[in-house]
Amino acid sequence: MELPLYQLDAFADRLFSGNPAAVCPLPAWLPDATLQAIAAENNLSETAFFTRDDAGLRIRWFTPLCEVALCGHATLAAAWVYFHLTPQHDRVVFNSMSGPLTVSRAGELLSLDFPATPPAPMATPPQLAAALGVAPLEVLAAADWLVLLDNAAQVRALRPDMALLRQLDRRGVIVTARGEDCDFVSRFFAPNYGIDEDPVTGSAHTQLTPYWADRLGKLTLQARQLSARGGALHCELRGDRVLISGRVVPYLAGTVTL
Repeated sequence: MELPLYQLDAFADRLFSGNPAAVCPLPAWLPDATLQAIAAENNLSETAFFTRDDAGLRIRWFTPLCEVALCGHATLAAAWVYFHLTPQHDRVVFNSMSGPLTVSRAGELLSLDFPATPPAPMATPPQLAAALGVAPLEVLAAADWLVLLDNAAQVRALRPDMALLRQLDRRGVIVTARGEDCDFVSRFFAPNYGIDEDPVTGSAHTQLTPYWADRLGKLTLQARQLSARGGALHCELRGDRVLISGRVVPYLAGTVTL
C-alpha cells in the first residue's frame, strides 16, 4: 500500500520556521498501531491523519508517543493539504475528538475555529516553580498549566528541568508574558507527550487567547511563540470560540510504503 505524505511548516513566516507537521490523507482508517508507527517514524510533534467517513471528514493526531485530543498546527497543515487537493474549496470542517473544527482560508491566511478554554487560577505546584527556575507572577490551569512571567526576556531565557515537568498532572506547561512587538508571547513544554518543547502550539492559544483578551481588554491579539524556530499567530476571541490564524509553508511531499 502507498499513501501520500506531506510535511509542512504551520504558523510560519517562512520555510524552516513555525511548527513542522506531517499530514497523511487516508482512503480509510488504518489500525491505530499503524498510525502510531507512522507518527513515530516521522518523529515530529504531530502527524495528522484524515479521511472521509459517513459523517464527513474526520481528523486524528498522533505525537511520536500517543494520540492527542486536539492539535492546532497539524490541523492548519491538514487544511492546507485539503485545500491543495480540492482547490475549489475555501472552508473545511474536520470532525474530531474535540468536536467539529472549522478551517477557512483567505488568500494565504488559514484560520482555525476552536473552542475557547479559559484557564482558572491555581496554587503553584512546588515542582512547577522548581522546574522553571523562576517565580511565577500567576499560575492558572485548563488543559495545561499556564504560567505568567514578568516579561518576554524571561520567557525566552527559560531552560526548564524536563524531569520535574514530567511530574505534573496536565498535558503540558504554557509560559507566557506581555510581548515586545506583539500582544503576548509564549513557550510550550509537554515532555510527557514526547515533546520537550513544541515550536508553535495552536491548541495552547485556546487558553492564552481568553486569558490575554481579559487581561488586555481586547478581542483581537497578535501572538508570537518564542521557540528556536519561532512562529506568529493572529488570535481573536469570539464568545466561547477562538479564531487562530497563520500561514502554512509546504516543505516536502512523498509516499509512505506499507
